[in-house]
Amino acid sequence: MSIIQWFIFFILIQIIHFLGTWKLYALAGRKSWEALLPFYNGIILLKIIKRPTWWIFLLFVPVINLIMFPVFWVETIRSFGKKSNLSIFLSILSLGFYIYILNYSKKTKYSDSKYKENLTSFGDWINSMLFAIIAATVVHNYIMQPFIIPTGSLEKTLLIGDFLFVSKFHYGARIPMTTVSLPMTHDTLPVFKIKSYLNFPQLPYMRLPGFQKIKRNEIVVFNWPADTVRKFFVKEKGVKKPIDKKSNYVKRCLGLPGDSLEIIDGLVYINGKLNILPDRARVQYNHFIYNSKGVSSKRLIDAKVRDFNRIYRIENITQTSYKKISKYILGNISNYQKDFRVVTTFEGLPNKIIKEIKQSEPYIEIKEIIERKKQVNLTLSEANRIKNENIFDSITRKINNKISYNESFFPNNLKFNWNEDNFGPISIPKAGKTVYINNKNYPLYKKIIQDYEFNSIKKVGEIYSINGIETSSYTFKQNYYWMMGDNRHSSEDSRFWGFVPEDHIVGKPVFIWFSVDNFNKGVLNWKIRWNRIMTTVKGEGKPFSFLLPFLITIFIFQGLNYILKRRKKNKN
Repeated sequence: MSIIQWFIFFILIQIIHFLGTWKLYALAGRKSWEALLPFYNGIILLKIIKRPTWWIFLLFVPVINLIMFPVFWVETIRSFGKKSNLSIFLSILSLGFYIYILNYSKKTKYSDSKYKENLTSFGDWINSMLFAIIAATVVHNYIMQPFIIPTGSLEKTLLIGDFLFVSKFHYGARIPMTTVSLPMTHDTLPVFKIKSYLNFPQLPYMRLPGFQKIKRNEIVVFNWPADTVRKFFVKEKGVKKPIDKKSNYVKRCLGLPGDSLEIIDGLVYINGKLNILPDRARVQYNHFIYNSKGVSSKRLIDAKVRDFNRIYRIENITQTSYKKISKYILGNISNYQKDFRVVTTFEGLPNKIIKEIKQSEPYIEIKEIIERKKQVNLTLSEANRIKNENIFDSITRKINNKISYNESFFPNNLKFNWNEDNFGPISIPKAGKTVYINNKNYPLYKKIIQDYEFNSIKKVGEIYSINGIETSSYTFKQNYYWMMGDNRHSSEDSRFWGFVPEDHIVGKPVFIWFSVDNFNKGVLNWKIRWNRIMTTVKGEGKPFSFLLPFLITIFIFQGLNYILKRRKKNKN
């Protein structure tokens, strides 16, 4: 919505309020015209319903105000004698228009007492519930938000199944742009699986002051700029979503506004220098392991390698046997009944299941294929360790040096031959910086000018027009960042969809409060990672769990509390 549209909307709300309450103001001993003055009318209404005047500020906080409106409606009707559960229900169901009946009824009288002795349990429950939601929403939107790692793009720095607390105040909390949204939900309403917000009206981008800026190599949570899916992990026709309702992504910020970034053979260079990551960053790359006698899965597991796939050949497979192994397989690479091949994780097919199948169907053969060349995902230090142990013939890092003009990688234009391992150089836009637009860099900045900074841009040959004005340059309005995952060959990041605008930044992960293995296999298969519970995301050295100190503190506190209560009881 434009400023003019918001002004019209605000005036309309004031008129609706005045028409529905001006007589009630008079019945409460105030002047009718006081119901018409913006902001002042809210202060007077709070005096009438005998509630703290600071509540007025809650009406101007996005999302919180949607919860406060029902509180005002209920408190208003109760101040004028309507205390029944039915009246409370009707005031909420009618979106406050039930107050119009009171305003124009000759029987309406004002009660200047605080009517606490006449409150209904339903009314109390409504108010308590709403204020609990308000408190939780304030924390969720402006202080700290829980977040779960669903994918392996940051493995092994952050793991699938890590439950994080993401700070909103480090970089400055972003004011919700989507004004009509259910509290503490993102883009989808749980259980019902439907959209949890309305696209209209939208507030302009605003952010509260933070106490630090994004630093290079920090892990950051942001809204995925390229998001056009209604639900995460569900493929369907693309939808246009508000910025703050786009899917939440978590990556490492490698490029800051104004930086020059280039990837050479999988290594990132910033402003011409190799980027040095913090010691807790465990960057992984795909490697090829070679062995003339075959790469044994058991040897890989003994070498503490977990990120690889196994292939099984099944001869004479049946529907019954397939059902028994289906939950263990990632997919199949051959569909012939006499040569059916399936792919599994490093865990493979359980021996117990294989034995059961062979006992019931002895003509079935199940055997793992031992490859001479196997792709595994390792950190550089892990690769060096395995190389020094001489377990296999050789190990090499996978590097894509193939020059191919493609649309797979940013800027998704056939004029560029960049890939995941060799990319750029690219200049990261900075607010206030001016660039000259030409046919070479136009694909890099078109999306910024058009989609992120809301301009119309037209290209005719080598002549460019922005908002109908012919120009050869453009000045960026906001900062942009370059985000990448630590799992370099298994991360959909800026290499695929480009820059992350500042208005898409959500917050900074600061704490892992819970962590489980097998997160995507269902709650019954979860295994708690005790060593990761209550550890910090950032820091040097091995992460330290604060779980034991926390439990000891709780035990001491409860013990002291018990002792003090006993002493107080003995004195009485």
